[in-house]
Amino acid sequence: MRKSNSYFAMMLLALFTSIAAFAQTVTITGNVKNSSNADVVPAVSVTIKGTSIGTFTDDKGNFSLSTSQKPPFTLVFTSIGFDLVEAVVNNATDPVTISMNPSSSLGTEVVVSASRVPEKILESPVSIERVSAAAIRVSPAASYYDIVGSLKGVDMTTSSLTFKTPTTRGFAGSGNTRFNQLVDGMDNQAPGLNFSVGAIIGLSELDVDNMELLPGASSALYGPGGMNGTLLVSSKNPFKYTGLSFQAKTGIMNTDSRYRGSSGYHNWAVRYAENIKDKFAYKINAEFIHAKDWLGADQRNYIGRQSGRGAAGPGTRTTDPNYDGINVYGDETTIDINSAVFPIISQQAPFLAPFISTLGSDPINVSRTGYNESDIIDPTTLNFKLGGAFHYKITPKLEAVLAGSWGTGNSVYTGSDRYSFRDFKMGQYKLELNAKNWFVRTYTTQENAGQSFNATVTARLLNEAWKPSTTWYPEYSQTYLANLLAGQDNQSAHNNARAFADRDRPAAGSQQFKQLYDRVRSIPISSGGGLFIEKSDLYFTEAQYNLSDWTGKFADILIGGNWRQYVLNSEGTLFTDSAAPIKINEVGAYIQATRRLFNDVLKLTFSGRYDKNENFEGRFTPRATAVVSIAKNNNIRLSYQSAYRFPSTQQQFINLNVGGGVQLIGGDKSFQSFYQFDRNQPYTLSNPSQQYQFETFKPESVTSYELGYKGLVGNGKVLIDAYGYYGRYKNFIARTLIGQTATPGGTPNPVTDRKFSVPVNIEDDVTTYGFGLGIDYRFVRAWTLSMNLSSDRLQDVPPGYIAFFNAPKYRYNATLSNTGFGKDKLIGFNVSYRWQDAFFYEGDFANGDIAAIHTVDAQVSYKLPKVKSVIKLGGNNILNQYYFNAVGNSFVGGLYYVSFGYNIY
Repeated sequence: MRKSNSYFAMMLLALFTSIAAFAQTVTITGNVKNSSNADVVPAVSVTIKGTSIGTFTDDKGNFSLSTSQKPPFTLVFTSIGFDLVEAVVNNATDPVTISMNPSSSLGTEVVVSASRVPEKILESPVSIERVSAAAIRVSPAASYYDIVGSLKGVDMTTSSLTFKTPTTRGFAGSGNTRFNQLVDGMDNQAPGLNFSVGAIIGLSELDVDNMELLPGASSALYGPGGMNGTLLVSSKNPFKYTGLSFQAKTGIMNTDSRYRGSSGYHNWAVRYAENIKDKFAYKINAEFIHAKDWLGADQRNYIGRQSGRGAAGPGTRTTDPNYDGINVYGDETTIDINSAVFPIISQQAPFLAPFISTLGSDPINVSRTGYNESDIIDPTTLNFKLGGAFHYKITPKLEAVLAGSWGTGNSVYTGSDRYSFRDFKMGQYKLELNAKNWFVRTYTTQENAGQSFNATVTARLLNEAWKPSTTWYPEYSQTYLANLLAGQDNQSAHNNARAFADRDRPAAGSQQFKQLYDRVRSIPISSGGGLFIEKSDLYFTEAQYNLSDWTGKFADILIGGNWRQYVLNSEGTLFTDSAAPIKINEVGAYIQATRRLFNDVLKLTFSGRYDKNENFEGRFTPRATAVVSIAKNNNIRLSYQSAYRFPSTQQQFINLNVGGGVQLIGGDKSFQSFYQFDRNQPYTLSNPSQQYQFETFKPESVTSYELGYKGLVGNGKVLIDAYGYYGRYKNFIARTLIGQTATPGGTPNPVTDRKFSVPVNIEDDVTTYGFGLGIDYRFVRAWTLSMNLSSDRLQDVPPGYIAFFNAPKYRYNATLSNTGFGKDKLIGFNVSYRWQDAFFYEGDFANGDIAAIHTVDAQVSYKLPKVKSVIKLGGNNILNQYYFNAVGNSFVGGLYYVSFGYNIY
């Protein structure tokens, strides 16, 4: 009985304690509006001054904040693009109404990526660019990802409508492995195919909170690969951004039917998020794109493919019997009929031998007839993205996140060949714990190439399936000789011989063509078809801890580490993994210390990182920066940065036959025995008398020095950002061509011998240098003029090596915009101009000249405040000046659209 009374007493005590605690809790409610137009302001941070207690306004600008702290106390309201507001709460029952003033000065953004901790963009120790959700809303770009291409120092390589690759400070190309892309902390690179898929499976436009770009070396904090920059894309937190939003965008492409008939463009997106009592929040978002893609339509003759150093030159199908159109596939198959076929004809028909001998010994190279890209690649672009996240606050200071994103679709990519992605799928899934001073994150990337195929290989094999070259070339050669004997001139003899050999050739789109095409593209490359199987995975775990609460008197110290594992699985179609998947492990750790001196006039930061890949020696990369405040909001920055990258998974283990009979192989030692280089010594293709010696394949590194300035002048109306840099690459990774005779000790014959493209380290240092200048001028109310000019140069590349630098000497961007003018400031406007200089492009697929590019994008929009919606009329490349920015890539024309976005601001 006594025991029962004790339990009863304890229950009463707990009940009264709970009631007392509940009675002590007060709830503050209120609303936040924009003082300039009375629009509600969502996602405003509302905190009690001096504490970590806080919440966010919802999509209607309302907030509710519960606290055990008794009034009076002060609430602090902050939001990017607005001045900070403080309000004293004396009575918890009185609603709080706040009007926030739009910030009148530039450079007020806070960035995280430069040092992995929040800091003002003006105080960043290195060059950095930031794109906010507000900037995305007013941009004319049809895709938020395209905005990156207008940032200072950025080159964007466009393989197709949805496959675009940004880079900075040179080395542009489809799937640039020197440039990192992280989406919510996850490496967005496909683990096997080696390209980032930010525009294919990344965030939907409605879920992007901001993008931060670090040009140049960034490995010290973000690990291998950040040689030429890092792009970080952050999604919207469902605790902060709530409610239902959707966007419908529809338009038209290929309007003049120059390369393809005019077609529609459709992009639909939806996002829903809910915050449940500031304890649990979730979001789900989806996006669907449907269009007819741009077409690769470069008909220029590619001369010298067999040498590996070809370039576009004169000639057409009717003027050059060895014509090899850049975006014509199947014509890569070529032989010298004078040496390969005529001797056989002379034996079989001796009476022709005297005539054949009069033709001399010079090569008579003839290529098979190819098919245009429009014949081989389905232009239908489909892209579906699905993402979601669950956020749970275990305690007010510890949040758990379970998130995932998945995408599938069709696209086109230019690598060593032109590839058609069909039913490509990739998913990323993560679990994360976030506290005030630390986080732990683990995620996986799962890749599946679906029914993707190599368009170049498929077209060549389609020709062989219809009529083998062993039949086609004798027919061609015999007819060619007969035509010459009949008195035809040489060119007519060639053209008529081709017509005879091509008789009954399957016409593109015919039933026979479709049957052969579907059969060839569905057979794996390893089995003699065009299908490449790619099911590689990535597993990644990292943690970071900010020790500043303990070390702040001396320095703010940050530590972190990670583990990464690649599991390559192409079933022998891309890698040497036909026997079993290939696993590659990496580990890394970093530390950073920051110290402010002389009353914050000087900020010094030192950091270092060590990484180890199981196939290479470990690498240490240091970084040192200094920011000197020469006046309020005016800072000079100096930095010494180093970066490195382990050779990519493809540079280590690729084993792929590409156009021109060249075998693209990796640098792993296993290839030397696999192709018997140890028994049949290869030779340098550029100098057949010289034997090729394999050296140890090493990671490449770069040391970069930068001087920059960022500051506000003109009463905060002008923001100036300038930098100059100099970089020195060591063990620079390039490719060189080698040949191997059919038998050991044979006489080298670069025409008929087997050829290999091998990754190598350049012994001599390669240097880069350049500059960038950006000016933002807010001259009248909300009107802003932004301009930037940048340049990148490469020097000291030894002859005989392909560096793939691929950067114009100069590029320029200019934008005039206004976020709100007219009556009630409801009209928005933006027009952007981009120009880049001509340059010579180098790629595994093709080399050639890229003409100077001029494009104009524009949009005008109208706000509907009652439903927080925007109607936008916009266009990209509105002058419809077709261009391509890499040899073999699609010709990009004008895209014009109208969109409606609901609840998006």
